[in-house]
Formats: sequence, C-alpha cells, structure tokens
Amino acid sequence: MGEAIELARGAMAAREVPVGCVIELNGEVIGRGANRTVRDSDPTAHAEMVALREATAKFGDHRLEGARLFVTVEPCLMCLGAMLLARIADVYYGTDEPKFGAVSSRFSLEGHERFRKVSFHGGLRAEEAKGLLAEFFERLRAEDAE
Repeated sequence: MGEAIELARGAMAAREVPVGCVIELNGEVIGRGANRTVRDSDPTAHAEMVALREATAKFGDHRLEGARLFVTVEPCLMCLGAMLLARIADVYYGTDEPKFGAVSSRFSLEGHERFRKVSFHGGLRAEEAKGLLAEFFERLRAEDAE
C-alpha cells in the first residue's frame, strides 16, 4: 500500500485526484497506476484502470488470476467491474469513497454473488489516504475562491 500512496501523491502533484494503485501477482508488481483523467482527458483513466492496463500488457493476458490489487481509495463501479473481468483475487483499499465507492459505501457490492471469489480488505492506511483527498480538495476550493 505504501507504493500506492506514493503514486497518489504523484497524482496530486499533477493536479489529479490523489488515487494510486499497485497490482501484485506471484510476489511481483506487474501494474502501477495513478489517476490520469485530467491529463488524458479520459474519464476511464482511474488509477485502477491504468494499473490493470499495465498489468495485463506485462503479464500477456487479460486474466490476472490470483492477483492482489492495492488502491488508496475504495473502487468505483467501473473499476470493480474491470477487476471482476480480470479475475483479481484480493482488493485492498485505503479509505471509503462515499460518493462513488462500490465495495461498501455507495453501492455495497462486497456481498454480491458475482464478487464471491474476490476478497475485499478496507481501511489500510485509511487516514493517510483520506488526508491526501482532503488536502487536494481543500487546495481546489481555495483556488476556486481566488
């Protein structure tokens, strides 16, 4: 999760919502991503999607059976769907996302039958991840007020 936090810091420095993601398979990091929606003008360029694209390219398969995904913020519906299709085994996330979180916050898919093969683990370094989001949005509001 430490590397995901660092990727989130990099996203914040690039004026993106500070979310970072790392994918590990068989003890090796095969995918890394940070939010790039503004940079790429792409609403699908969430940290998880960027990391999944890198991981599947590196691994050479769209299925990442047994992979573990670490992300600083609870995944949204789009990202959870991609994780399901990629057959991610474990999802570790930092802080809850009350507006778009699809594991336990907004849509509560953790117990859904389709996700029975995925283990979810929330709250990893949650305060740190939440602090990055708070700092980012405080800066944004301050800039808007100027």
